Amino acid sequence: MHLPFGVIDHLDRQSLPIHKTYDSRLALIVRYDQAGFHGFHLTEHHFTPLGLAPSPHVFLAAAARLTSRIRLIPLVLVLPLHNPLRVAEEISMLDHLSHGRYEFATGRGISPYELAFYGVSHLESPHIHREGLEVVMAALTRDTVDYQGHYFRYFNVPIELRPLQSPHPPMWYATSSTQGAEWAAAHGYNMAFLQSAERVRLLTDRFRRTWEKREAAAPLPKLGLARHIFVGQTDGEAVERGNFGFAGWYEKFAHLWARNDPRPAPRDDGGRRAASLIAGTPDTVAAEIARQVDESGTNYFITRFAYGDLSHEDSMRSLELFISEVAPRFRA
Repeated sequence: MHLPFGVIDHLDRQSLPIHKTYDSRLALIVRYDQAGFHGFHLTEHHFTPLGLAPSPHVFLAAAARLTSRIRLIPLVLVLPLHNPLRVAEEISMLDHLSHGRYEFATGRGISPYELAFYGVSHLESPHIHREGLEVVMAALTRDTVDYQGHYFRYFNVPIELRPLQSPHPPMWYATSSTQGAEWAAAHGYNMAFLQSAERVRLLTDRFRRTWEKREAAAPLPKLGLARHIFVGQTDGEAVERGNFGFAGWYEKFAHLWARNDPRPAPRDDGGRRAASLIAGTPDTVAAEIARQVDESGTNYFITRFAYGDLSHEDSMRSLELFISEVAPRFRA
């Protein structure tokens, strides 16, 4: 099985000074780059310990100058919180700073609390996102932007900065619905999934059926399955460290709901952890990746080595075992 690998990171807060977390993650990105990982995917979150990269582009600009091969991919840019013309300018900047290694996804924002802190209604955010994406794509592909929408209005804006990749950098889409999978296939977008392998199979099957109806011949986009990973010398050690890291990460994931929602906070009842975490020896991890990729119908696997309060040394040891003993099994 030939399988390319990527990495995703929320850059969730640790019990360390923030600059040390940044330094650790940048050192890991350098190693991902050296090891031949396809892409580094970075989320955007605000006013929550789930995310220390409220401006993904700032962090990716630093990574761009430390790496030479890995693709740099915000997943996703929350467009309702930004001026779309400014987003397009930053996309073009990063594409040039990375020498054409930039890719991106946009979204409406999954957290109603993060949107509300900015004064944006989660009921309006899908419509703001739709208009914002139209403006971004116009600014990436045209010499002048004229746009008259409900939320954005621009007249005769001259575009001086265009991306290096033509007509624009590759695009991604994250969804949990079959309708979203159809939409992504119709537009030729890559996809990333966080759900169970069984659920993801419904989405990838729908994606492929839509993709096969396209008239233009093109390689199948990447369909990525994302999982927390911990590789250890024994299954027991790996499971213990992986569970420790996941518990800390999930606490940050549920933080805003626990703080603001009168209903009981979402809990990790073991089911979420079982669906999201793969931990064990290289043999165990490789076998489980192969099984889930086959079950889900994906063709790209998105790892996560740094999460919760795992130390830099924990993440690096797990990563090195993955690079030396897991990844080579998927190069055939």
